[in-house]
Amino acid sequence: MSSPQDRAPFDRLAQELQRQLARAPAGVDVVETHMSRLFLAGDRVYKLKKPVRFAFLDFSTPRAREADCRAELRLNRRLAPNVYLDVVPVTLVDGRLSIGGAGEIVDWLVEMKRLPAELMLDRLLVSGAVDAHRIEALATRLAIFYVGVERSTISASDYVARFSREQAENRRIVTLRDFALDHCDAISLLDRIDSLLAKQAPALEARVREGRIVDGHGDLRPEHICFCEPLAIFDCLEFNDELRQVDPFDELAFLDLECALLGAPQIGAAIVEATARRLPGPPPPALFALYGACRALLRVRLSLAHLLEPAPRHKDKWEPLARRYLALARERLTRIG
Repeated sequence: MSSPQDRAPFDRLAQELQRQLARAPAGVDVVETHMSRLFLAGDRVYKLKKPVRFAFLDFSTPRAREADCRAELRLNRRLAPNVYLDVVPVTLVDGRLSIGGAGEIVDWLVEMKRLPAELMLDRLLVSGAVDAHRIEALATRLAIFYVGVERSTISASDYVARFSREQAENRRIVTLRDFALDHCDAISLLDRIDSLLAKQAPALEARVREGRIVDGHGDLRPEHICFCEPLAIFDCLEFNDELRQVDPFDELAFLDLECALLGAPQIGAAIVEATARRLPGPPPPALFALYGACRALLRVRLSLAHLLEPAPRHKDKWEPLARRYLALARERLTRIG
C-alpha cells in the first residue's frame, strides 16, 4: 500500500479538482472508495485513481493509472456503453489545473455519465420496487452478455488453484487477530469449505473443460446495476484480468448473496432462476452453493482487512458486516448435502 507521504500530492490534486468542479451551477459531491475518489458534478462523474499499491493492483505511477483508466473504459463499455464516455487528462498550465486542457499531464480521469441513484438495484431492493419486468430485463441483459463475451483461456488446474489460494488468504486474515467474531464458528466454516473445495475439484475442472469460464464482470453487486434506459451494469473489475475469469454462475451466486444481505433473498433467487433459463449448462446445485459460500467468505475477509489498515475508514462498520457474511456463508453450506 502507498505511504501517507505518497498521498499528500494526491490529496492536493483531489482538493483542487473538487474546488474547480464546485464552481458548476449544480456543485459537486465527492465519494471516496478504497481505490478512487469520484467527483459527481451535474450530469457527469469523474473518477480519479488513488496512487495505491496492493498485492492485486498497482496504481503507484501516472502511467499505471492511465492504463487502468483505459482498461476501465474499454471493459465497462461491454455492459454500459452509454455510461463510460472517455479518459481525460488532468493538465497543469501556469500553475492551474484543467480537465482535458492543454499543458503538462499530471494525472488521468475516467469520465462517466451520472446515473440516477434512485434506479440502482440496491435502492430498489430496499424500497421493494423490483418487479418481474425488471428481473426479466436484467436476466436478459446478463444472459446476452455471458453468451457473447470472450471465453477464458484459464486452465482447469489454474481455476481450481485460484479457489485454493483465495481460501488460504481468507483463513490468514480471519485468524490473524482477535476480531469480534465467533472464531470457532469461523474456523469451522473455513474447514468445511476446504473440504468441499477438494470434493468439488472435479466439478470445477469440468466447468473449464466445458468452456463455461468467461471474461466476466468480476464485481456483480446490486449497487453496480442501474435500471435506467438502457439498463446499465457498470464498475466491472478492470484492474486484475485473472479475477475477472469467472463462471457466470459464480457471479450470479455473488449477486444472489448481495441481494440476501440487503434483505431480499427472494429477488436474488428470482434473478438467478431467470438468468439460468437463458444460459446453457448450469452447474450442479452443490457447486452453485459452494460458489456462494466462497463469495461470502471473501467478503468476510475484505471486511476485516479494512481494520488492518493504519487508519481504517468507517471503523465500526466492518466487524458487524463480517458477521453477517459469515451467517450467509453458513446458510449456503446448509444447501449442500
